[in-house]
Amino acid sequence: MADAYEAVRGSLKLKGVADGGVKKKKKKNKNKAKQLVQTARNTEKEEQKSGDEEGTPVDDRTPAQKAYDRLQEKRAAERILKKAEKTHKQRVEKFNEYLDELTEHYDIPKVSWTK
Repeated sequence: MADAYEAVRGSLKLKGVADGGVKKKKKKNKNKAKQLVQTARNTEKEEQKSGDEEGTPVDDRTPAQKAYDRLQEKRAAERILKKAEKTHKQRVEKFNEYLDELTEHYDIPKVSWTK
């Protein structure tokens, strides 16, 4: 058994310890100049899109996207009107009627440890 450990020398070395542990090298960002140029171009494009009027936003959506948004707003309005038809009391009464109509299959069985 002792033969297996003869090749091992010294103690366990941990990274980041002040005893001369292994230090990772930081990678240099080669594309930093390209990123700066791209951000400058993007800001120029945004300024051109805004046009002469800076306060008004430019709508870049397609006609299909605009139609989709209008349809979503319409459906949301219909949902709100549907919920506003009944009062809370009416909804509770309807739910209670639904529960009364259910069979006993859905009831929680009684469990007694004394019997």
